[in-house]
Amino acid sequence: MKITEDNVVQQVREGNENALSFIIQTYGGLLNTIIRRYMYGNHQDFEECMDDVLLAIWQHIHSYNPQKNEFKQWVAAIAKFKAIDYQRKADRIRNRTVATEIDDDLYPSSTQPSYEEEVEELLSGLSQKERDIFSKYYLEEVPLREIASQFQEKESWVHNKLSCGRKKLKKMVILKNGG
Repeated sequence: MKITEDNVVQQVREGNENALSFIIQTYGGLLNTIIRRYMYGNHQDFEECMDDVLLAIWQHIHSYNPQKNEFKQWVAAIAKFKAIDYQRKADRIRNRTVATEIDDDLYPSSTQPSYEEEVEELLSGLSQKERDIFSKYYLEEVPLREIASQFQEKESWVHNKLSCGRKKLKKMVILKNGG
């Protein structure tokens, strides 16, 4: 069966791998542009992100609703959010590296607090449930949907807990630094 824009969604839902080739050919330029707009990492990160976008389309095609938006818009939104997630992850890694270099300069190695101690101290201002969610999401990099499943909640609930927790942590850091 020939894959077209009219039947690509149905073909992905039926597990036709040729539909992914069609998506790459038809929307590859759009996906490429969106990912490059939000990511400024290396080529390998870009390729991984593109692979994750295609995997997300494949795995979550059941959530596509043609009444809400066009397929092209839906795949573009997936690309945007995946690219943002990749960039945030790269920024976290880069910030950890910079923070470690600064700590090495500020503290003699014998008095330098361990990374685990610093994280534990920072997270101590959160409830146990919030600490568990933060650890899973930011340290273990567990996806939101898996965390939601573990807590038997919706992804929006997890996102809300992370957002509120970040606000609490920002206030704590500001107070700690005398701001």
